[in-house]
Amino acid sequence: MLAVSGAGCGAEVEGGRHPAGVTVELTDGTYRLSKPLEFGAADSGSTGHPVVWRAAPGAHPVISGATRVTGWSQVGSTGVWSASVPRGSASRQLYVDGTEASVAQATPAALHFTGGWVGSATGYDLSKDAAAVAWFAQLTPAQLAQVEFDYPGGSGPWTDSKCQVASMSGSQLIMDQPCWTNVTDGAPFTQGSGGLPSMSTSRMPSTIENVRGLLQTGQWFLDSAANRIYYTPKSGVHVAALDVELPRLETLLQGAGSLRAPLHDITFAGLQFSYATWNDPSSTVGFADVQSNLRRTGANSQGLCSFSTPAGSCPWGALTQPAANVSFTASSHVTISGNRFVDLGGAGLSFKYGGSQNVIEGNEFTRIASTALILGCTYDPTPAATPASVIQAGCTPDPKAVAKDPVGQNEILDHTTVANNVIHQIGTDYPSACGITLLFSQHTTITHNDLYDLPYTGITAGVIQGHVDEADHPQNSTNINADNTISNNLIFDFLKVLADGGAIYIEGQQAQYVYQADGTIDSAATLANGLHVTGNVTYNDGAPYNAYYDDAGSEWIDFSGNAEFHPLTSVAGQGGCSSTGHFWVTGNYFSDRVGSYDCNKPVDSNVSDNTTIPASPGPGVIPDAMLAGAGLTGAYQSLAGSLRPQASYVFQTWRGHGFDYFKLDFLFAAARVGRRHEDVTALQAYAMGVDLIREATGCAGSHSLGTSPRYCSDRLPRYHSSHARASRSPRNRPLPQTLRGQGDLPPGHGKLQPGPRS
Repeated sequence: MLAVSGAGCGAEVEGGRHPAGVTVELTDGTYRLSKPLEFGAADSGSTGHPVVWRAAPGAHPVISGATRVTGWSQVGSTGVWSASVPRGSASRQLYVDGTEASVAQATPAALHFTGGWVGSATGYDLSKDAAAVAWFAQLTPAQLAQVEFDYPGGSGPWTDSKCQVASMSGSQLIMDQPCWTNVTDGAPFTQGSGGLPSMSTSRMPSTIENVRGLLQTGQWFLDSAANRIYYTPKSGVHVAALDVELPRLETLLQGAGSLRAPLHDITFAGLQFSYATWNDPSSTVGFADVQSNLRRTGANSQGLCSFSTPAGSCPWGALTQPAANVSFTASSHVTISGNRFVDLGGAGLSFKYGGSQNVIEGNEFTRIASTALILGCTYDPTPAATPASVIQAGCTPDPKAVAKDPVGQNEILDHTTVANNVIHQIGTDYPSACGITLLFSQHTTITHNDLYDLPYTGITAGVIQGHVDEADHPQNSTNINADNTISNNLIFDFLKVLADGGAIYIEGQQAQYVYQADGTIDSAATLANGLHVTGNVTYNDGAPYNAYYDDAGSEWIDFSGNAEFHPLTSVAGQGGCSSTGHFWVTGNYFSDRVGSYDCNKPVDSNVSDNTTIPASPGPGVIPDAMLAGAGLTGAYQSLAGSLRPQASYVFQTWRGHGFDYFKLDFLFAAARVGRRHEDVTALQAYAMGVDLIREATGCAGSHSLGTSPRYCSDRLPRYHSSHARASRSPRNRPLPQTLRGQGDLPPGHGKLQPGPRS
């Protein structure tokens, strides 16, 4: 047996270096790490013989960075319970029975604050709000320094910043620096295309967090100084019976090579990575959100380079990325397959600082505080022109370890494949998170993924990079992007919390220019190595913005063969603001406008042969091949967690016509004798179908299929399969083949029974 305990636990097993092609199997259970798992060049396999770390057959091992909290005692006669935790414990998350609990918090209104806070460069004057002065004054200095304010939409409708309080003097509330300045006074810059606004200093927070006295049911508070944690369970729940996990580690697994000696030929398969935190937002830098979870942590001119006065740090757009709980740098031929990234406090997974031929396939990313997946680094848009020390400091975990690396084109992240993954319920703490963030890379393919239940954008490419470019002044900022593809993804239920994003959101340069002999741009050749957005299907856009969004400075993009329908409040199927141009928009099926530019229109925008469709299209309106070709493929379809577009919209359309009650006899086909897609009983298969239809008809929180309160009752038991993986989300149920339109179960017949409104 191999003890998985932390650092030094690479493939150097049994007292010596591994033979090429060694496989390490983890049996069932939770592996609680004392230190991160660290892999370097010495832990590599060889071409065709990778080192494989995988789950043993039938096992579901969990790699955990948490301490399980036990030994609870009630605090007096209150509903609050307390337990001791290890010395030095620090975490922004607590997980109770596989669900993240909310930290102790309340709104200003709930605390009877009256408002009238007057902001300044240092914080607030509360003299007009006596209730607020009295409430903050009763806190000790140590308690006050833990208070955190949340500002959703504060610096634009795509942001959600968080800053902590530093101290109080009289009625003056002093905020942490540099967080406060970075949120309220971002440095102005020239040549801007699309603003990056600052929040008003007088804006009150939406919530006040991390104070023990605010504890309500389901909330927690960590007193790090006293090494105690407090939690308020629901009435009647015995806290000792709960699985309470307090993350200790910020990194679960780190693969770090160098450009001279990369980590290579290694596979991680069938593992679950859970219960890690990310504590930097609790420091004085806070979470000064700029866009897509990129934030300022230094001066207010961070990443503005020569476009601000005085000049900011370079390169342009070099903002700070969220830390990933599983990360790889200078790593090639790494395969991440069939894993679960769940209950994590940072980003789920990242690859940056060089590397090629990496594959991320068949994984689930869910219940993640930040972004699911980040590819690339904000500090390396032009690795041949940027000082190596700047890239190494911004893109690697240990700049000293890679100080001798020659840095140039070899630092480009190249030939990464992201396929057949399921990404949902991310951005739980930092809702400006995107499902997938693509920064700077070449030959990246993001294809056949399911992304849904997202607070902001589904997939973003080139975020921030284009904010000094547009048609009148292109190429102020340049990068190495080329030959990237975003294809055949299924993206729905996005922009559920924030706004001004899209299913696919793009900024900046997306191709390397190709010139003809006379010095003019060869458009065909340049577009050929540009960004190809093809075959994607998206619906349920939750905010009034473009589904396929080519924004600030974006250029050289092919939008072809995509579909967009059933916008909840959409502005356009495709378009943007202050784009540079060179777009080809052809063969798409959109229910909203195409080529929609409300400000600073692009050049060379070619729109042709697109089909306008109804917002709720019926059968055959969108080609079946297009619908069937989006999202997971083959065996990976068992990862799907919701209805496919075809089935979902049958029920949503009926509901829209006023039907309140559905009697669906065809579900009894699930009880027929024969092979099923999942190893479940007939009753379980029937119940799974019922649950899936509830999602489409808006009755997911109840136990019947009606959509009005009269019919949303506790009539049927919800599906709980004993064979499901531990901690599997109810939304992560495998989809029955009868609803996917892929299987061979005998078709049933259905009856639609109208409700009182029909």
